[in-house]
Amino acid sequence: MGFLDWLLLVVSVLLIALVMIQESKDDVKNTFSGEKSELFKNQKQRGPELFLNRMTIGMTVVFAVVTILAIIL
Repeated sequence: MGFLDWLLLVVSVLLIALVMIQESKDDVKNTFSGEKSELFKNQKQRGPELFLNRMTIGMTVVFAVVTILAIIL
């Protein structure tokens, strides 16, 4: 395994951790009951939610770039 493979492994574990830390936007029990969902309600993210969202987007871009570099090289 080369350096890019190890870097890809670390980035993927961090990305999984960031996604798991985030709070769900919709209640699981309402998913199958047919109750009105507030999934598409206009809700602004603030504080830690905004930070986690931006970190997740950043890690996704890093993951994509490292994956493409690992395939090319």
